[in-house]
Parts: sequence; C-alpha cells; structure tokens
Amino acid sequence: MDTLAYLVPLVLLPLSLSFLFFIRKSNSSSSNNPPGTGGWPMVGENIDFALAGPQKFVYDRMKKYSPDVFQTSLLGEKMAVFCGATGNKFLFTNENKLLTSWWPQSMKKALLFPDFVEDSLKEVSALKRSFLHDILKPEALKQYIPLMDSMARDHLEADWSPHDEVKVFPLLKKYTFALACKLFMSVDDPEHVARLAKHFTLVTSGMFSVPIDLPGTAYNGAIKGGKLVRDELLKIIRDRKKEMTENKETAGRDLLSRMLLVTDENGEFMSEMEISNNIIGLLVASYETTSTAVTFVLKYLAELPDVYDEVYRGNTPIYIYTHTHRESLYGLTSSGRGEVASRTINTFNGIHVF
Repeated sequence: MDTLAYLVPLVLLPLSLSFLFFIRKSNSSSSNNPPGTGGWPMVGENIDFALAGPQKFVYDRMKKYSPDVFQTSLLGEKMAVFCGATGNKFLFTNENKLLTSWWPQSMKKALLFPDFVEDSLKEVSALKRSFLHDILKPEALKQYIPLMDSMARDHLEADWSPHDEVKVFPLLKKYTFALACKLFMSVDDPEHVARLAKHFTLVTSGMFSVPIDLPGTAYNGAIKGGKLVRDELLKIIRDRKKEMTENKETAGRDLLSRMLLVTDENGEFMSEMEISNNIIGLLVASYETTSTAVTFVLKYLAELPDVYDEVYRGNTPIYIYTHTHRESLYGLTSSGRGEVASRTINTFNGIHVF
C-alpha cells in the first residue's frame, strides 16, 4: 500500500505534464497563430534558447516553421518573432497602430516600479508627442556632438591608447552608459556613473535569463540590481527636482529636466517613479544596442583593411576641419588641433579587436 502511494504521484505527474503539453500544442496550432510551438508548460522554450543561443534558435525555427514569422514562448510569455526585412518593416511601420510597446512580466519585475508600469508605457508615447521629437531632431543633435566627441576622445585616451589589445564590447558599453548618463541626466561623476553601471550590469546580465527568483540565480540578481538602480535614480530625480524648484527653472537642460517639466492633457506632472521607469527604459534601449552596433563596425574595419583605409582617408579631413573651428571648446592651437586629430584617429592602429 505504501509503495502504491509513492507510485501514483510518479505516474500522474508525467501524464499531467504530457496532457498540458498536448493542450498547449493544440492551442498553438490555431489557424490564427503563426506556425511554431510554445514549448513545455511553465518552461516554454527557454532551455532551447539558452542552449542554442539567440542566432541558432531563430535560424532553426525560421527553417522549420517560416522564414517570416514564428511563435514561441520565452521569459514566461507567448510571443511571435518577426524575421527578415519584411518583418522589420512591418514592426517599424505599425508602431502604435497594430503594435504597441510591451515588456515581458519578468523584465518589468526586474527593472520597473510595478505600480507605474502601464502608466509609464503610456507616458513614453506622450513624451514622444510632446518633446522627444524636438530632442532628436538634427538641430538638437548638433548640440550633443561636442560633448560626445570630447567624451569619446577621453575614453580612447584612458582605456584604449595605453593597451596593444582591448576587448571592445565591454569598453563600448562603459562608454555608451557614461554618455547616456551625461546626456539624459547630466550625471558625469565617474564614481557615481561606475556605481550605476555596476547595478545596471546586474540587471542586464539576468533579465533575459530563465525567470526563476531564487537566491543565487541570475534573475534574482537582476531583481536586486533593478532595485538598486531605481533607488539611485529616485535620488537623482529628487535632487534635480529640488534644485529646479530653488532656481525656478522653466527650461529643460536635459531629458530629466524636461520630464520634470512636462504635463499631460490635464496639467498633471509625471510622478518620480514614472520618470524613473522612463529613464530606465531609455537606458536599456541605448545600452547594448549602441555598443553592439559600434563593436561590429570596428570588427569589420579591423577585418577589412581596405575599407578601413578608405574610412580613414575620408574622415581625417572632416575631423581636422571640425576641430579647427572649435578653438573655444578645446583651447588648442591650429597645430595642436591637427596633432590631436591625428593621434585620435590613429588610436585604432595596432589594436586587435576581439
């Protein structure tokens, strides 16, 4: 009798899982859904994704199901994956029409203040309508170039020039995060940026992992890192709010100030937590994507010397001309500017990119 009591659960458990898997598979084969599978109950296809890696995972399913779109289940969410140029065009031409911004619950839990998640997603659209376009238009972008150029030169001088070999991707993540902190929030203290980056790395390292919140898991680390990031941002927001109130500022010096000044159609200001959620979203969007793109540019320049030579020849006159007209910014003589331009451009020479 005791043996039977142990055997029954052992038999029922796999049968139950198989039944759930069958039901899930039947639902996923609906004619209204793209081809594909949701994987196992609870787990989805997270294990396959982790073992194969993103590129192989996608290519295998494009070959098996469809080169245009397939369904899967990752991070605890059912989703459709659009592939190729057609899929990208569909996504980017239908934003806020057929599609809207969406984050998996596991990412929301790790990154955002939960009480304001949906409001923050709505606020992103409001921000775009109100002033985000003004921030990103060419006239505004010109104002960022001197700062971006100066920070890039300092970064190359400090982290690249002293070495014969560098690991490009980690260094570019360091640079892009520091640049984002400066442009979004005017935070430029190296220790403060490094502390924020440390917390943020915890989040990015675990937010795409299997969402199991147990001590020692990557996802648990992401949740802890997210709380630290939110605490840091709240302090920055409150300090800026106090400073703007004392100085009676009415013009936004950066994205944070503009968020503190913007109001909705009812004249209501955004809450501190909503602002924090939006800044986190922008940091995530600008972090690894920018670093990855620049890393691949440098990779191909290193692998294709003919292309590198053409880029070098094409950009040297532009660089020297640009810096010749910025004496007030850099405080250099004409010969000094040419020397800096030459030294900066040649920073890449002799560096092995990997």
